[in-house]
Amino acid sequence: MDRSVMRGVCLAFVAYFAYALSDASVKLLEGGIHPLQSAFFGGVFGIAAIPFLLSPGERWHYAFRSRNRRMWVLRAIAAVTGALGSITAFTYLSMAEAFSLLFLMPAFVTVMSVVFLKEDVGWRRWTAVILGFVGVLIVLRPGFRELNIGHAGAVVGGFSGAMTIVLMRAMGGKERRISLYGAGLVGLILVSGVLMVPYFRWPSIEQWIWLAGYGLLAAVGNALVMMASARAPATLVAPPQYSQMLWAIILGYFVFGDRLDWPMAVGVALIIASGLITFVREKVRAPAVAEAAPLIHPQ
Repeated sequence: MDRSVMRGVCLAFVAYFAYALSDASVKLLEGGIHPLQSAFFGGVFGIAAIPFLLSPGERWHYAFRSRNRRMWVLRAIAAVTGALGSITAFTYLSMAEAFSLLFLMPAFVTVMSVVFLKEDVGWRRWTAVILGFVGVLIVLRPGFRELNIGHAGAVVGGFSGAMTIVLMRAMGGKERRISLYGAGLVGLILVSGVLMVPYFRWPSIEQWIWLAGYGLLAAVGNALVMMASARAPATLVAPPQYSQMLWAIILGYFVFGDRLDWPMAVGVALIIASGLITFVREKVRAPAVAEAAPLIHPQ
């Protein structure tokens, strides 16, 4: 592995660490701010990433232009549902449990690719899907433990991220990446901004710190993933996403007092294995998969 590629992989690990810290910032809000308000401010702070995501020759207003307005609007909707889902998940679940469900995204991508894009999917990818859902059943243990809105939020977050990837495939790479990023910002700022009005309360100084951490760290993660993708192939940039689970366990243990029991550890391992198998089978479509991580965040 040459030095440039190694730098790209290292940048990817740092990016996913930034995402993990962003998610921890949401959890530190402890539900004191309505998810719609958190999503709105996440979008506002996410504007800071635009200068770093522009390709040579692109201008700021390209973030709000599209060659396919219908797909652009769907991307905006997916950003809102994804942000609200992930915020809800990290508010009500342990970090490890929230991530384990959000990492169902590769399985959702496989299913949606068959349904909407009529793709042929081999037995290995279907095996990965089944493995992932078995892992989820082990984590959730339905009938043996109480489920809450956080579990639903995590599933919605993963499904929304998968929807964005499928939209990218449907557009065949014809849309600018900055335009897709801008759609996410517009969706969050406009939709969340309107819907949060009845629930708005002015954040305290501490809450402003966590809101800024949530939005700015996600923006840093987006910029770093793009820099990593410019230096290393997507097949090397995407798998480090699963380092987020390690950070989730560490942050959960030392910051939030979470404990990972054996059944959950087994389920998490199966979900991670499912995702990695999918990534290996997706080498041809790796650029789309590599963008999966930023797309489950507000940006």
